[in-house]
Amino acid sequence: MKKIYFACSIRGGRDDAELYAQLVEHIKSKAQVLSEIFADGTLTSSGSAGASKDIHAKDLAWVREADAVIAEVTNPSLGVGYEIAKAEEWGKPVLALFRDDGTRRLSAMIDGSPDTQVVYYRGIEEACGAIDRFIIGH
Repeated sequence: MKKIYFACSIRGGRDDAELYAQLVEHIKSKAQVLSEIFADGTLTSSGSAGASKDIHAKDLAWVREADAVIAEVTNPSLGVGYEIAKAEEWGKPVLALFRDDGTRRLSAMIDGSPDTQVVYYRGIEEACGAIDRFIIGH
């Protein structure tokens, strides 16, 4: 079973926590999710407990262990951008999902990266379809 690192905004805001949970549940039907904790509805914008250096080490260990990274990038996050960059550096396939509601624009650094597959979506069904195609293709 493939191992997926799921990245999403935590300290940048938890406005999409319910969406993250739905995405993780869908990914779990296809693969093992190493970072399932990020979809926990009780997680706040304060993030995980522990020292920042320990969180950094744990999260990067998960990225390194993963076969691929799926990131929900609608809500901007420095940490998610960092994790995507490390995944690209380490040759991991990356899928970035951006909910296109017409009110925001995706960072050009993510959108323009030749090493990240970017999918604009409007609803959960579109995002899940993109996840399915990504997992099957990698």
